[in-house]
Amino acid sequence: MEKPKFLVIQTAFIGDVILATGVLEKLHAHFPGAQIDFMVRKGNESLLKNHPFLHKTWVWNKSDGKYKNLLKLTKAIRKEKYDYAINVQRFANSGFVTAFSKAKTKIGFDKNPWSRWFNIAVEHQINNGMHEVERNQKLIESITDSVAENPVLYPSATDFEKVSEYKQEPFICLAPASVWFTKQMPKEKWIEQIQTTPFQGNIYVIGAPSDADLADEIIARGNRDKVFNLCGKLNLLQSAALMKDAAMNYVNDSAPMHLASSVDAKTTAIFCSTIPEFGFGPLASESHVVEVKEKLACRPCGLHGKKACPEGHFDCGFKLEMEQLHTVLD
Repeated sequence: MEKPKFLVIQTAFIGDVILATGVLEKLHAHFPGAQIDFMVRKGNESLLKNHPFLHKTWVWNKSDGKYKNLLKLTKAIRKEKYDYAINVQRFANSGFVTAFSKAKTKIGFDKNPWSRWFNIAVEHQINNGMHEVERNQKLIESITDSVAENPVLYPSATDFEKVSEYKQEPFICLAPASVWFTKQMPKEKWIEQIQTTPFQGNIYVIGAPSDADLADEIIARGNRDKVFNLCGKLNLLQSAALMKDAAMNYVNDSAPMHLASSVDAKTTAIFCSTIPEFGFGPLASESHVVEVKEKLACRPCGLHGKKACPEGHFDCGFKLEMEQLHTVLD
């Protein structure tokens, strides 16, 4: 089969989609002439703009007629007659699409509720030191090899031009927000970082439009010159284009960390309630992990972040030391 048709399915969050692009890289390397399509949830398709290996991006609108749209999408996918449907998720909705895709070979994880209808069900393990890109690689190991590819996004020349004005002098980026409270270094710590960092260039606070108020507070209370709020001013690929040339990118265990990995940008990843051993750490060639030095009996408190610290103290965030953040600039 020289030019097979592949469908890769990842309808979870931004970071999950970014990490799944490693599968696209690997498939293209082994099947250069293949048709590779990708299914994502609405809102994440912008990540794949300009992607040189993608033929089509299927978009599932989950916010308006969730199941109606899923059925409609599945019917359209069935008509494509894919050779392979590769599901990198463990959840039922994506499993349904895979099971009814009419692909010749259906591949997914054994923990997916629809895995009994897959031709190949791969064991899924967490907390064994395996990175997510390596877990995903297991899905296609039988048709490629055992070596995982790192995720890659492709900001355009226009994206780089958009952020060129911010690169006139050395800079660092801070991405202080996270969807989950316990994955986010406390704002007091971000303020302390701004106040104490030895870095003398520009400091850009990046994030979504919804993060702008947090950034404003951090900047105001940090009371330092040359700190700028870019939240909501850059799209995802433009943010990646900016991060690529930063002297350092300070990120939580959240989507900006994976953006940095996708363009091999210098990364300092801050882990509060979660741990890198779950398999979602930074992948850039120059990357650092910052965690609380004290051994906390309550850490990690779960695979995902939580809306509040279960113990009420959030020591995994408040006991982080600024020296840990500053020494990576040496």
